Amino acid sequence: MNAPFETGQDSTFLAETHDVFNQPPALENYNLFREDQALREAVKREGAEWATNELDVYGAITGRADVIDLGFRANENKPELLTHDRYGHRIDEVRFHPAYHEVMTMALEGGLQSAPWTDPRAGAHVARAARYYMHSQVEAAHCCPVTMTFACVPALRKQPDLAEYWLPKILNRHYDPRNVPDTEKQAVTIGMAMTEKQGGSDVRANTTRAYPVAEEGPGKAYELVGHKWFVSAPMCDAFLVLAQSSGGLSCFLLPRWRPDGTKNPMQLTRLKSKMGNVANASSETELRGALAWMVGDEGRGVATIIEMVAMTRFDCMIGSSAGMRQAAAQALHHCAHRSAFGGRLSEQPLMQNVLADLTLESEGAVALTMRMARALDHQDEENERHLARLVTAVGKYWICKRTPQHAYEAMECIGGSGVMEDCIMPRLLRESPVNAIWEGSGNVQCLDVLRAMKKEPGVLDSFFREVNLAQGMNGHFDAFASALEDEFRNTDNLEYRARNLTDRMALAIQASLLLRGDNQAVAQGFCAGRLQQRDHFQFGNLPDDVDCAAIIERATPSMED
Repeated sequence: MNAPFETGQDSTFLAETHDVFNQPPALENYNLFREDQALREAVKREGAEWATNELDVYGAITGRADVIDLGFRANENKPELLTHDRYGHRIDEVRFHPAYHEVMTMALEGGLQSAPWTDPRAGAHVARAARYYMHSQVEAAHCCPVTMTFACVPALRKQPDLAEYWLPKILNRHYDPRNVPDTEKQAVTIGMAMTEKQGGSDVRANTTRAYPVAEEGPGKAYELVGHKWFVSAPMCDAFLVLAQSSGGLSCFLLPRWRPDGTKNPMQLTRLKSKMGNVANASSETELRGALAWMVGDEGRGVATIIEMVAMTRFDCMIGSSAGMRQAAAQALHHCAHRSAFGGRLSEQPLMQNVLADLTLESEGAVALTMRMARALDHQDEENERHLARLVTAVGKYWICKRTPQHAYEAMECIGGSGVMEDCIMPRLLRESPVNAIWEGSGNVQCLDVLRAMKKEPGVLDSFFREVNLAQGMNGHFDAFASALEDEFRNTDNLEYRARNLTDRMALAIQASLLLRGDNQAVAQGFCAGRLQQRDHFQFGNLPDDVDCAAIIERATPSMED
């Protein structure tokens, strides 16, 4: 038998099958603010230039490798429900991985639940939205309790006696995850429990009953009996809940603990097994005489809690815009470092078409989101209040609904390695439908657009006043905006046409904002790809006069040396 090699020949080459090359470095240790030109321009344009330095610092933090790793570890370790302790006592406790608590600490110490309320200067909502946008790119799921805590403030202010006790704890820049009564805490988080099995989004079908302990009415104590089908972040310290009182569907504040230090019987029956949003717990609950206090007028529960819902919907816009940016950044980064078929991917014409198109979608989303942040900063002005009321529904519908396709297309740019669980893309894809469905799905948002127009006739005038500020800047835009105005003059079958109208409203205002923005390659490309070509079937259908290379160069992040 012949030897496989001659005696004395060096055999170490057999252990080295190949060199690893033509693989991009991990996108980490970069500044999420400094490397996002669209975000920086929007912050300045919408009135928060004063926050540039602090946002730059936070951009560096959220781009650090160790911070990015927190997001992976929080998602690799699902929350665990413990209904009872080892002695049989009911505890209803959800336990999280330490990484979850670390990102929660970052969020709350960074003021994502409080900053615009404690320092309501011009641009406060813009600065907070920019910080949330970067923070969400680290890990999106835990942002749910952060958002609800932030959003509860306008609703709680409708009941000053409750607000006096709860708001100082809500606005405290601290995170206390202990499962102890709120009387033992200086900082708390607030959740929301609206939907039930039989109704879902139709909360007027709720059957949970509220029984007065003594006196009835706002600020008074009730005991709630019923169930909630979907309670997100059940370890919050209190929840805004809808229940039927003698005067109709009303809003209540339900703490996890009673004032005497005993556990309130809001019992967790199981955690939801969700496709995405894994790091955050969502639960089903039974209310067995749970003590709660009425917030706002009796029978006006929807009107009271809608103050909270409006803010949570806005955060859905921020979160989905952030998901788009992270997906685009990953695709751009990969293609800038990867070669195939004889050249770098980012320099190949068809891939440039796709990458530029993904970037345009992301830039349109952040432009609209930050414009709505400015509207929230100026709600004392009628025009801005109208925009916040109408366009938040438009933006929540459009941006959140576009995100899943955007995430998938970015994943495809990366290829097979983008499907692997050690890449962030699977998490972005699984997370992408969440904001479109939660806080009112697509049809609910479109119907809300019609409802806003009916209840406040001036909102549509304010919308077109904003859109038409870009008149004369692009011929395709002018024609598109004019046709949309004509469409609203036809009042037949508005509900049937609501999605088409809302689609076009979103495109019109995004195009207007980009045309009035800081980069004409982006603005003209958006108009050419979205307004000139009505049939935008898939990403990568931009016309050939779009400056794809300039759009890609502007949006591609670079890392520290």
